[in-house]
Amino acid sequence: MTTQRNPWPALYAMVVGFFMILLDMTIVSVANPAIKIDLDTSMNNVIWVTSSYLLAYAVPLLVTGRLGDRFGPKNLYLAGLAVFTLSSLWCGLSNTIGMLIVARAVQGLGAALITPQTMAVITRTFPPDKRGAAMGLWGGVAGLATLVGPILGGVLVDNWGWQWIFMINVPIGVVAFALAVWLVPSLPTHSHKFDLVGVALSGIGMFLLVFGIQEGNDHHWNSGIWAMIVGGLAAMAVFLVHQSRTKSEPLVPLVLFRDRNFSLSSIAIAAMGASIVGLMVPTYFYLEAVREYSPTKAALVFAPMAIITGVIAPGVGKVSDKLHPALLPAIGFGLFSAVLFGFSALMTPTGSIPMFVLLGSVAGISNAFIWAPLAAVATRNLPMQLAGAGSGVYNTTRQIGSVLGSASISALLTSRLNAQGLNSTGMGEGSKVAHMPPFIAEKFSTALSEATLLPAAILLIGMVASALFAKPKVPAAAAPVPVDAGH
Repeated sequence: MTTQRNPWPALYAMVVGFFMILLDMTIVSVANPAIKIDLDTSMNNVIWVTSSYLLAYAVPLLVTGRLGDRFGPKNLYLAGLAVFTLSSLWCGLSNTIGMLIVARAVQGLGAALITPQTMAVITRTFPPDKRGAAMGLWGGVAGLATLVGPILGGVLVDNWGWQWIFMINVPIGVVAFALAVWLVPSLPTHSHKFDLVGVALSGIGMFLLVFGIQEGNDHHWNSGIWAMIVGGLAAMAVFLVHQSRTKSEPLVPLVLFRDRNFSLSSIAIAAMGASIVGLMVPTYFYLEAVREYSPTKAALVFAPMAIITGVIAPGVGKVSDKLHPALLPAIGFGLFSAVLFGFSALMTPTGSIPMFVLLGSVAGISNAFIWAPLAAVATRNLPMQLAGAGSGVYNTTRQIGSVLGSASISALLTSRLNAQGLNSTGMGEGSKVAHMPPFIAEKFSTALSEATLLPAAILLIGMVASALFAKPKVPAAAAPVPVDAGH
């Protein structure tokens, strides 16, 4: 016998794990200098600690949403938590940069198992007209985690060492696992076929693109690098052709993109992912290297941004159900872009830190306007049988944006430092370098300021995409799925 049950406790349980994995997207940014020094490695290798996580997170998302449909979102969520928690322990125990990069990639695989299940549970258990409130909580957690990561990371690095940005996941993961076993229901499953050729093509394409972009400067953009980038684009093109010709359950059901709002939401969330990751690198090097702030003090500059996002996002989610879907995200993207242009202007050796904090507060509002409403618009029109695939594609586009943003900001920042006549190989030492001479600080600030213009410009793409949203139609069949009250 099935009964309708309150879906909120399950969502509360799942956002604990969701918060943890998103925290690891940005928590490393403030620890990069300490990792570089302690493991005695290059700046490019340090950036791979982030990129390997993002890449291993992004590629499997195309299939892990479908796996959730097949084996149940609860089971996949628990498996992902186990992988993520154990690999976090591995990261904390790593004593070489190679071991850390590999452990971070395994962490990314665990995160890829977890993420689609949270959106799929929301889509399958909340009625469409109430989904905005649920996405408000989901979006608030997403925004808060990506912004609070560096703050928590700064405190941990300053007091206990970089290893603890990973070790702290172990007790959180255990608690999240217990809560999920207790509160998350077992939903009906659907049999699926799996497109292994599509998985291989997308994985090869993404790896070649990211490796080529990130390693370009170190290899002086030689013919081998361009061959990798072109090869990556070609693999992704073949992947899309393969998907269009796969009639029996393609990895990416292109029918999803017939829905205008889903297509535009995917573009917008990719822009958001790229911009968040792209923002963290230059701003933290500015605060730690140019202004000589400790990791904790640098992270606290962004504290109002994180706090404001977390506080107002749930309320924004509820309000978004009653407004035209284009309104809040378009305003949010426009505000966030303006803030980043402001950051760029302030990034001088004597720039006003109070103004930095004030602009960060505005960014907190803009983030709350983006995360929850965007997710609600993306999923509202999806039929139940495409819930897993839709959430997987949506989260994949966000992660693809993040990993390309990470690689692109690394390449651009290295290029701008070289243009200023600076040696980029030593920039990873952050707040632990000796006092920076004024003429070096001026050049370094200029390079960082110019690099910040990239995420600012990318956000304008998100603004245009979200401004084109159409008022969604609520499918008659899109009712919440009854779940077994015994689970």
